[in-house]
Amino acid sequence: MAKKQIVLSLLMVLYAVLVVGCFSSQPQDIQYFTKPDQVVVNFDKYVLKPADEIEIHCLNVPELNLQKQRIRPDGKVSFEGIGPVEAAGKTPEELAANLHEKALLLYSLTGDHPIDVRVDVFKSAYYYVLGQVYFEGPKVCTGRDTVLTALTSARLNTIAWKDKIQVIRPSSDPNIRPKIFEVKYDKMVAHGDMSKNVLLQEGDIVFVPPTVLGGAGLVIGEFFNPIGRAFSAVSVVQPAQ
Repeated sequence: MAKKQIVLSLLMVLYAVLVVGCFSSQPQDIQYFTKPDQVVVNFDKYVLKPADEIEIHCLNVPELNLQKQRIRPDGKVSFEGIGPVEAAGKTPEELAANLHEKALLLYSLTGDHPIDVRVDVFKSAYYYVLGQVYFEGPKVCTGRDTVLTALTSARLNTIAWKDKIQVIRPSSDPNIRPKIFEVKYDKMVAHGDMSKNVLLQEGDIVFVPPTVLGGAGLVIGEFFNPIGRAFSAVSVVQPAQ
């Protein structure tokens, strides 16, 4: 029993040391993030990408009007009579201009903007909520997602370390350090401190670590589960007759 307690204590201490060492947040890194009130989102400037879903509005062309299309992996959409059109890499306004040009070869269009392209579903950009939440994984990035909306939709679980939540902006350049700052969830929701409630952009990560005690429990569980499975396997093996 004494040996078991020593092993458990060592595992908990080891986990605590690892957790403290893993956090590399820098308070000044928040300057690289944007606050919701510092930007006006203009969806006309949104750049379309594969998997986004668009809807076409064109009263003069029944074949186009209210047509919904998901941008294909090759970046194109296709309409009856018009054929394939490059959509990825263009804004909705630019795609509308291209469709207008092609439609003029077949139809008589009137008005300054006879074709309107609207983004129906944003599905090309994601941020990630990982760690001790009930709904973990990639989340569709709309351009208006904040740390608070990400956390409330993912829902912290019972062993989430609410004062050590890490907001991470990865870097594709190995010579540039990722930008990381720390969020105290209770300070945000219980006291209304929105100073760190920044907008998330594509690729951002919100990581919710377990508390030291909760994390130690996870480590201990991982330590003993293989042993338990081994004993279970032995117990079901029947001796040779």
